[in-house]
Amino acid sequence: MFTSCNKNIIFSEYTKLPEEGWKTENKLKFEVDIKDNKPYHNVFLNVRHADSYPYSNLFVFLTTTYPDGKISVDTLECILANKKGEWQGDGAGDLWDNKIPLKQNLIFPQAGKYTFSFEQGMRTNPLPLILDFGMTVELAK
Repeated sequence: MFTSCNKNIIFSEYTKLPEEGWKTENKLKFEVDIKDNKPYHNVFLNVRHADSYPYSNLFVFLTTTYPDGKISVDTLECILANKKGEWQGDGAGDLWDNKIPLKQNLIFPQAGKYTFSFEQGMRTNPLPLILDFGMTVELAK
């Protein structure tokens, strides 16, 4: 797991995925403690993939559990390549890092601990060549 020292970042965590691929039953969970829900926040998904990843996108199912126990479920599409097939994000060798905006200028409805659970939603199981997956929550500027 990697973290950052940027003072606007209140949470940043990556999970390394197994070499054999991301299995649908391997749900990635991140617990974020929102101490102050009044300021605006930006939420990003972080996807690191190999240059030989066979798709231009990544579908994930997100289950959010709020501090009061309420649950919401969303389907998200992470675009990893443009229409020309060129990888987006930052590349170094055969690795690509993507910081994908999920929510901008979000006000969390309540303070407390949120649990974000991600499940890969592609038809291939296990999904190869997604190396790390994470999320970042930062104070909006």
